[in-house]
Amino acid sequence: MAEEEDDAANLEFFLHWASELGISDSSSSTLPHKDSTFLPSCLGHSLVVSHFPDAGGRGLAAARDLRKGELILRVPKAALMTSESLMVKDQVLSACIKSHPFLSSTQILTIALLNEVNKGKSSWWYPYLKQLPRSYDTLAGFGQFEIQALQVDDAIWAAEKAAGKAKLEWQEASVVMAELKLKPALQTFKAWLWASATISSRTMHVPWDDAGCLCPVGDFFNYAAPAEEPCGNKTLGSCGNGFSMQTEGLSEANAQRLTDAGFEDDVGAYCFYAKRNYREKEQVLLSYGMYTNLELLEHYGFLLDDNPNDMAFIPLEPDMYTLCSWPKELLYIDQDGKPSFALLSAMRLWATPPNKRRSVGHLAYSGKQISVENEITVMGWIAKKCQDMLQNLRTSIEQDKLLLSSIGKIEDIFLPVELEKLPSICSTELRAFLESHEPTNEEAFNNLHIPRNARRSISRWILAVQWRLSYKRKLLCCIAE
Repeated sequence: MAEEEDDAANLEFFLHWASELGISDSSSSTLPHKDSTFLPSCLGHSLVVSHFPDAGGRGLAAARDLRKGELILRVPKAALMTSESLMVKDQVLSACIKSHPFLSSTQILTIALLNEVNKGKSSWWYPYLKQLPRSYDTLAGFGQFEIQALQVDDAIWAAEKAAGKAKLEWQEASVVMAELKLKPALQTFKAWLWASATISSRTMHVPWDDAGCLCPVGDFFNYAAPAEEPCGNKTLGSCGNGFSMQTEGLSEANAQRLTDAGFEDDVGAYCFYAKRNYREKEQVLLSYGMYTNLELLEHYGFLLDDNPNDMAFIPLEPDMYTLCSWPKELLYIDQDGKPSFALLSAMRLWATPPNKRRSVGHLAYSGKQISVENEITVMGWIAKKCQDMLQNLRTSIEQDKLLLSSIGKIEDIFLPVELEKLPSICSTELRAFLESHEPTNEEAFNNLHIPRNARRSISRWILAVQWRLSYKRKLLCCIAE
């Protein structure tokens, strides 16, 4: 209870601090009136901080009915945390960074963030820093056990690549952090993972810095995958909330706005707009872009149960790739189990006798069937490939679902009697999880001891199992097509 009260007090102070910087959810450019009886907040007109246990945790809810295209939050440039703004206020940091020109823009912002954390309460950004998450579940932070729990080669490779890249960037930046005399704990790889995950998951695009900016209050928005709603050659977010509202008073530019948010030079602020109509108390979401679940895991540390932009890649034979002019990233099974346009095109051409490919190539590349026999061959090959892949993975869909249920009761499943009730494949993975964190402690099971580092990685393990389960379901849907 005391911790919850502290969090509430910290949040209130942060929102007051933000209001003093000119952050506001009102279309008016004036700052809130300062009443001596309470701390003025930057929110309350359009948005309020709320908690959504099943949809991202803490987020922003509509304080009233919102109209599509309406300006709902403005964050002035002076309130954006960027490498530039941090170095302007810290000449030691600026000089140190300039003496190491090999650093990337992301490394610079990561170092600058850790440098600001190092200042503690003396940091001008302290109210904001206290609002940042204590940990993240991005792929770079996955341990070897969680990486292998992904099961699929492409996902394992992506996780290993992310972890390797993070370690290399940390090693390159270590000399700079030492020169800045950061506290030893802030020079560790663990601290680097936290800071780089903060940058990866929370920064927003600005035109003057490739690393982007950290945007106080604006980073409270949770993610919504952009739906396929054509508007010219762009896509708009879904308005599928079952009601409509008038849009009188909104400019045509706002009503037809194609992005949720962006920095606007004419007002010198990051501006956020309602992507669709929202009812009061409904969670207001922000679309960061089109990501697969694996990409969401890599950059943001979460995935969606129903992601319209998710896909499953299946390996093709070498000769199939040589016949195909499409990039490999376009050859996939989509969320509903349907082969992509490019995959079908490539497969139809491959299933055509070599001496006839030139004459029917235009049909394949226009998305048309070449013949009934050709189509049967193509769909049969894809279904067989998906079936083989499912059989070659260590666990089945049903076993993954049972395992997820078991992980949810992790305090009980380490009882030997409870472990014996599970299918062997599940109990084996559960034991491997614990042993990966404390491999020399054979008494862990008998004493029901779950190491602290194991507890921290449970959420990443769950994400790995959820990801592979979603992948398998797409393969199964394809077989059933």
